[in-house]
Amino acid sequence: MKTRITEMLGIQHPIVQGGMHYVGLAPLAAAVSNAGGLGIITALTLGTPEKLDAEIKKCRQMTDKPIGVNLTFLPTVNSPDYPGLVRVIIENGVKAVETAGNNPVQVMPFFKQAGVKVIHKCTSVRHALKAEAIGCDAVSVDGFECGGHPGEDDVPNMILLPRAADELKIPFIASGGMADGRSLVAAMAMGAEGMNMGTRFICTKEAPVHENVKAAIVAASELDTRLVMRPLRNTERVLRNGAVDRLIAKEKELGSKIKFEDIIQEVAGVYPKVMQTGDMDAGAWSCGMVAGLIHDVPTVKELIDRIMAEAEAIVRKRLEGFLAA
Repeated sequence: MKTRITEMLGIQHPIVQGGMHYVGLAPLAAAVSNAGGLGIITALTLGTPEKLDAEIKKCRQMTDKPIGVNLTFLPTVNSPDYPGLVRVIIENGVKAVETAGNNPVQVMPFFKQAGVKVIHKCTSVRHALKAEAIGCDAVSVDGFECGGHPGEDDVPNMILLPRAADELKIPFIASGGMADGRSLVAAMAMGAEGMNMGTRFICTKEAPVHENVKAAIVAASELDTRLVMRPLRNTERVLRNGAVDRLIAKEKELGSKIKFEDIIQEVAGVYPKVMQTGDMDAGAWSCGMVAGLIHDVPTVKELIDRIMAEAEAIVRKRLEGFLAA
């Protein structure tokens, strides 16, 4: 498929692997890029410019295809070395960055000057329009179904994607609920020029996470995610487990009086325990409703080839067959 996104990023298929904490590392990013999509390394998982530099170089040894880096801007007391991370991205010749979190306006001049394409993750049309206004090359439009942070508007992709198409001039990719060829064709029918997959890529052979994580997602249905931290206006969609049940109980008990400190045990330092050691009840970790559509753990190439074959069959056979002669 040829879209504005494939042309912009220099990739074969309109499929992007989203940045994911302790998942978006060189093995997965390289596998996605080698299979014709855009693989993405998650900068804040590495933490320092030196470690990000090493991971990008490792990824380059595994693929000669385009790769990207996710750079999430968080409102933290101990802020990461963002200038250093930006410098490493540019020095390594990375040509695509997925930004998320706070407005990336401060880093835009550096990326623009270096010819880096910036795709900003947005959960609303108003944020997408702001990203377009500050010069982002594309946006990733995240519906309410998505794992991680869906924003506070609760608009699912069936509405959000066509609304984005009505308003935006820059291309956008669909994120949230994306898993297969049906997802891709539906997203493109609603105006997207590709799709971003997170949870689906965790369930691949190359994803560098504990097998318990993959098994938990495969076993889950679309009913097994929960929204947490909503009282703090930092809503996150996570897979239900014992820690999540405790967190929700605290939210109900404390109501509007709840503070981040009250739930820190369930949300801080969770990802290394879950993703690396397989402790599935260590805390709350992001997972999309799309878990209900995930039933296997293929290689990345098998997954992407299958998605593209499904999408072509839907377009050429099923949809075309509905047209009156």
